[in-house]
Amino acid sequence: MVGAAQGGMQLHVPPGGKPGPRGPLVYLDYDKEELDWAYDQAPWARNQAEVAKRNAQKCEAALARLGEPKRMAYGPKDIEKLDIYGTDKPRAPINIFVHGGAWRVGESRAAAYMAETYVDAGAIFISLDFNNVGEVDGNLGVMVDQVRRAVAWVKRNAESFGGDPDRVYLSGTSSGAHLSGVVLTTDWVKDFGLPTDTLKGGLCCSGMYDLYPVSLSARSSYVKFTPEMIGNLSAMKRLDKLVAPIVIAHGTLETPEFQRQNRDFAAAVSAAGKPVTFLVGQGYNHFEMFETLGNPYGLLGRAMLNLMGLRPAKN
Repeated sequence: MVGAAQGGMQLHVPPGGKPGPRGPLVYLDYDKEELDWAYDQAPWARNQAEVAKRNAQKCEAALARLGEPKRMAYGPKDIEKLDIYGTDKPRAPINIFVHGGAWRVGESRAAAYMAETYVDAGAIFISLDFNNVGEVDGNLGVMVDQVRRAVAWVKRNAESFGGDPDRVYLSGTSSGAHLSGVVLTTDWVKDFGLPTDTLKGGLCCSGMYDLYPVSLSARSSYVKFTPEMIGNLSAMKRLDKLVAPIVIAHGTLETPEFQRQNRDFAAAVSAAGKPVTFLVGQGYNHFEMFETLGNPYGLLGRAMLNLMGLRPAKN
């Protein structure tokens, strides 16, 4: 929705930000600067660096206990590899994790701290590497294709590393939740010759499911949005292809627009008659929400284990 210039000061301002005079509205009740803030989590989560440091510490501890993951290639590019954290349980269910990072940064190894929750519960945890958007000329479609091919590889090769090909699940956070949302709406029969229900469930935390407002924000400086990309890579517009139950979540301290994206996506999935669980993390910012996916008693960890039909390990 585009509106005329509004009087008064800006409404959507991050904590500690200084509101200025409102400019013309570019989407809903956001002016351009507000929309840029709405798709930049850093001003809303000042402890981002501290969260990253403690997760790095947890990764070191997890790797010391579990050992190095098995590193396998799912495609021909050097970056197209995945980390497999195995379990002794035979034909184990599989959680494939897609990292976030505004489509610009991130690596599979940074999710090592999440692995223990699933390995201890008798599941296999797989973390993906794929190109960032700056390496593919701003084309998100390349990244979606990589995640789809990784899922297809896991489905076809699950038995070779002790996994159950009929119990493959997908989880993603932030821009990884955007990618996961699109991948969950893949036509597996048409595109890969795989069963319609290749993915048995998915979890999308703090993602973006309608790229139109994102295309109006500062993210357009590094993503080459086109009408085709917005239509093809917005999960909100692809709900007819969604067959797996899905968990959608956000934190109460995230930007208002990220909260709206997740709330509206959950409502749309429900209205389409598809199974959905919507979770709101009280008192969590964007980066703190992700930590809970690596805690068997955390909001997301518990939800993901439930989705996979598992319970936290008893020590």
